[in-house]
Amino acid sequence: MSQQKATIATRFRRLGRLACWLWRTGRDLNSLNGSNSEERNRMLVKLGKGALEALDIELEAGIQPEHGDSCGTLVVANHVSWLDIFAISSVYPCSFIAKQEIGSWPVLGRMGKNAGTVFINRNSRRDIEPINQAICEALKAGQNVSFFPEARTSSGLHVLPFKAALFQSAMDADAPIQVLALRYYDGDGRRSPIPSYADVSLPTSLWRIVSMKKIRITLDFAPLFKTAEFPDKDRYGLKDVAEAFVRKKVAEDI
Repeated sequence: MSQQKATIATRFRRLGRLACWLWRTGRDLNSLNGSNSEERNRMLVKLGKGALEALDIELEAGIQPEHGDSCGTLVVANHVSWLDIFAISSVYPCSFIAKQEIGSWPVLGRMGKNAGTVFINRNSRRDIEPINQAICEALKAGQNVSFFPEARTSSGLHVLPFKAALFQSAMDADAPIQVLALRYYDGDGRRSPIPSYADVSLPTSLWRIVSMKKIRITLDFAPLFKTAEFPDKDRYGLKDVAEAFVRKKVAEDI
């Protein structure tokens, strides 16, 4: 693992740029009211790119498969860092399903609420049915919805077992599924667990991220698939298809 660190001046410069981004974001948050999907999507792309630029993070995104349906897409990805949301939003704007704690975070929580994020208690199975219904309605209305089926963050060097429950919404809405694989690299081009948000506080995670000399995120797209293409599979089968792609990508250059 690379031991290269950003200079103290660079770290504080990044924090300063992030503070400016937070101020601008707070000023623009009221635009994310969900009433105009095109405007909301443009704003989400702008906010995602702005956060990555403030922290000097390079995003390398693969080619997005074409999506010609009027129905929204269920977007699923592995979960490594709080940066995942910005990386995905900058190229594939969507509402997120997120853990309850994020709803209380400054700026990020408010941004999520205004962008249509649904905050759930990941330890309660009673939330699943109404959440699937809400996702299904959003997908039928043409809105993209994203969630992390691992349900918690990993180091980024491996993949935690996927949970199948929320894949049911794509089946109910007959919506396509877009699977994404996220990988994080340091300034030497090596895979790094440092950006991970697993078992650390938000301030500690932020300091680790600004202290890295360079971060590059790769975002790989699986071929878009529809649930109708797998008539013999239930939500567990769809979960297996998604998990297999992510596991293969994450293991490529360990």
